[in-house]
Amino acid sequence: MSETPVNSVPRHVAIIMDGNGRWAQERRLPRLAGHKAGAKAVERTLKAAQQAGVRYLTLYAFSTENWSRPQEEIDGLFRLLAQTLDQYTQNAAKHGLRLWVSGAREPLPAAILDKIDYAVRSTAKNTGLTLNLALNYGARQEIVHAVNALLAEGKTHITPQDLAQHLYQPNLPDPDLIIRTSGEERLSNFLLWQAAYSEFYFTPVLWPDFNEAEFEKALASYRARKRRFGGL
Repeated sequence: MSETPVNSVPRHVAIIMDGNGRWAQERRLPRLAGHKAGAKAVERTLKAAQQAGVRYLTLYAFSTENWSRPQEEIDGLFRLLAQTLDQYTQNAAKHGLRLWVSGAREPLPAAILDKIDYAVRSTAKNTGLTLNLALNYGARQEIVHAVNALLAEGKTHITPQDLAQHLYQPNLPDPDLIIRTSGEERLSNFLLWQAAYSEFYFTPVLWPDFNEAEFEKALASYRARKRRFGGL
């Protein structure tokens, strides 16, 4: 397989948005203040991705492991998510944005599910950037979900193509570039199947401080690489 040109734009960028809590702690603020600042970083990054020509942007918004956090923080996160979904839906038509969601619906609050369904439905025909929210998402759980769906269909021999078609978003291309902020360098149960040939970019910048310039640094790093996909 030929190498990807070094000046190409990644079609799909996925981001592990890490560091909201530490950002707040450094400023002696409540953790929810960090999440609110992180929501502003989402707005900046979405705009930067659009301007760069990225077609798909996946954001790790809430993992299956996040349910272990204090209930007060979880409630605050969902209030913030509800506001963000409303804002996104209002602006989607103007910018041609489309929303997808990857993750298990249970046990998300009914009010959140209603907002998700409305946002997905109302943006379905838009042809601009697709924002895919990984919400109540775990990669191992996604793979198990796909296998169970195939077993329910009576499959006795499963191919990689079969499994890929039963992931949460089978039409989502694999990420070309995965970014993680805050200095951590692990996937944390994120897109394990899809990340087989992804490029990785790790930055010490905490997510609330991530901006257009930091996004461009990640793209510049990607452009400097040669992707052979196991070939020569």
